[in-house]
Amino acid sequence: MEHTPYDYEKRIRERHHRRELLRRRRRRRWVLLAILLVLATVLTVVLVKQSGTKEAPKESPGTETPVTPPQQPEEQPKPVSADWRLTLVNPWNPLPVTWEPPAMKELTSGWQVDERCYDDLMEMLKDCSAAGYEALVCSAYRPRSLQEELFGNLVQEYMGQGMSEETAKAEAAKEVAVPGTSEHQLGLAMDIVDMDHQLLDDTQANTPAQQWLMKNSWRYGFILRFPKEKEDITGIIYEPWHYRYVGREVAEEIYQGNLCLEEYLQKK
Repeated sequence: MEHTPYDYEKRIRERHHRRELLRRRRRRRWVLLAILLVLATVLTVVLVKQSGTKEAPKESPGTETPVTPPQQPEEQPKPVSADWRLTLVNPWNPLPVTWEPPAMKELTSGWQVDERCYDDLMEMLKDCSAAGYEALVCSAYRPRSLQEELFGNLVQEYMGQGMSEETAKAEAAKEVAVPGTSEHQLGLAMDIVDMDHQLLDDTQANTPAQQWLMKNSWRYGFILRFPKEKEDITGIIYEPWHYRYVGREVAEEIYQGNLCLEEYLQKK
């Protein structure tokens, strides 16, 4: 299937719209929990005073007060690793403006990937097909220029609605990755979907090809980059289609340890 820059602009904006909805739901959840905790505390104080008990109530074993996760982790690994496979790119670690992509190799679909992960990718797709499933790489390397174009188009759209440039950039960043912060610029990340279900949403996780990839991608050096319940660490919502090449040994450790890349790098 051929995709145009407009397709990707629309797809990325939809993805970031879902991300913003997730953030809003999370904020509402924490506000509700905070209100419930305050009410519980007030009720406890009233009951203690009524009973004449001077001793403060004790927490039940194992209970913890939930806290709102920070939007940015206190510590982040260095973005550029000595190992080319482990370069970290996320909202807090953009690639340097001077960063140049490595040698690329083109897929039959027309997309390009870092030639150093090409053979492992081809082997994974071949084995997936041999198992009876058909997986399709629907996005791979995206140059910074394309990300700048997508981001700039949205900024101009918001400015056309009367926003200042500063406000327009802040709003655009909620929907489109700021140039330099997209893993696709590395050439090591790719979006892979089931041939019969080419949608970039949570339903992708339920497709036969995707379930095979989730269970076996680590054997070929790939990890599911943005897994469930790691959003506050990765800064990205759950994406059951986005894979990242890290090498077979590291991929196995990440898979077996139920880690994301940030957690693995923090352990090193």
